[in-house]
Amino acid sequence: MTLASFLAALFGSLLFLILALIVLFYLFWKLWFSRDPERKGPKDPDIILSPANGRVAVVQRFDSSKTASVTAQKWNKGRAGILCKDVAQSGWFVLIVMTPFDVHYQRAPVEGTVLSSRRTPGKFLNAVKDPETFLALENEKNEILLTTAYGKVKVVQIAGYLARRIRSHVTPGKHVKRGATIGFIDLGSQVALVLPERARVRVKPGDTVIDGESVIGVFV
Repeated sequence: MTLASFLAALFGSLLFLILALIVLFYLFWKLWFSRDPERKGPKDPDIILSPANGRVAVVQRFDSSKTASVTAQKWNKGRAGILCKDVAQSGWFVLIVMTPFDVHYQRAPVEGTVLSSRRTPGKFLNAVKDPETFLALENEKNEILLTTAYGKVKVVQIAGYLARRIRSHVTPGKHVKRGATIGFIDLGSQVALVLPERARVRVKPGDTVIDGESVIGVFV
């Protein structure tokens, strides 16, 4: 075999490998990552369903006059307090982390009407590593604010290092049923849920939750 034929064979093999990887990635994205399985959550209207599929990283009570157990530096640096202001003076902040292996559709945690769907430009920091620092809340995000029978509720779609495509499937004035699809985020990212004070949260950090099925809490 001549040098030219060897190089041609090597180039052909590398090209085939690259094309095979591209096809495999596309199939993973199309058939697994972009899957939208049917979800069946509890029927009780007072129950708050998980808006995302992933791992609960933070469950934090907030108050307009204090930051409870979290330090003011972390709370403010991560802009968590800002995300809560238009929901209630006090309540609960639940942060869910999604890896590329989780379902990446977001669902309405309760039934309600969309007040706003507001996208904010930002950074693209790693959203999977150390979510407890709140740093990824400085990333690009989309805030979906709902008015419900229990008060205002917010779902925040947060981009990540690779997740640079946030889609909102709702517009202001749209009425959504609990468990209905309201958005989608490509690749690893975070979803935050902001609840008013009357919610009783039933999850804790480390819990795995399923979008549209797992119970985050209940309104009392």
